[in-house]
Amino acid sequence: MIHHVWGLLTHPNREWQQIRGENETVSHFYGSHVLLMAAIPVVCAFIGTTMVGWHFGTTETGMAKTVSVSPSTAVLLAIIFYALILGAVWLMGNVIHWLARRYPERPDLNHCVVFAGYMATPMFLSGVVALYPLVWLCLLAGIAGLCYTVYLVYAGLPSFLGIDQHEGMRASSAALAIGVLVLEALLAITVLLWGYGASLV
Repeated sequence: MIHHVWGLLTHPNREWQQIRGENETVSHFYGSHVLLMAAIPVVCAFIGTTMVGWHFGTTETGMAKTVSVSPSTAVLLAIIFYALILGAVWLMGNVIHWLARRYPERPDLNHCVVFAGYMATPMFLSGVVALYPLVWLCLLAGIAGLCYTVYLVYAGLPSFLGIDQHEGMRASSAALAIGVLVLEALLAITVLLWGYGASLV
């Protein structure tokens, strides 16, 4: 739920324990957390690309080089972007479930999807910078969000899977390696959609 967001940012270890003790269904979790949090980068990107435009340096005459997307095109791009984010959360939940198969306290798929959604919270929040879509600013915010996500995974996955810190490091590293691949694919699609959407659609 949204009230977990502040806890994950301020005292993640305690918050993970609380999340682990809840029996939240995937449908309720998506409705109360993922659908809202995933809308942050989508809405901000929609506003930024239609009203401000992507900044790609300056032209030879010193004018700012921007690429804007029409509102009608941006609506379609936003729907695709939103669906990709929701799918990425589900995919990472399945990855965590697959990684957990060798541990005694194997959580079910429902809990793994919930964990993946909360794990992605910093990445969702970093999408606010898309309101003013400077490439370097979005990159910096994305790196900051990714770094805190890494911290959340290393802090929460061991207790979530009921394993010691050594095994937790291995499981967290594997989850993050796959997660980075998913993130890179999502970022590449995002750049294509929002940076060149007008010519692709």
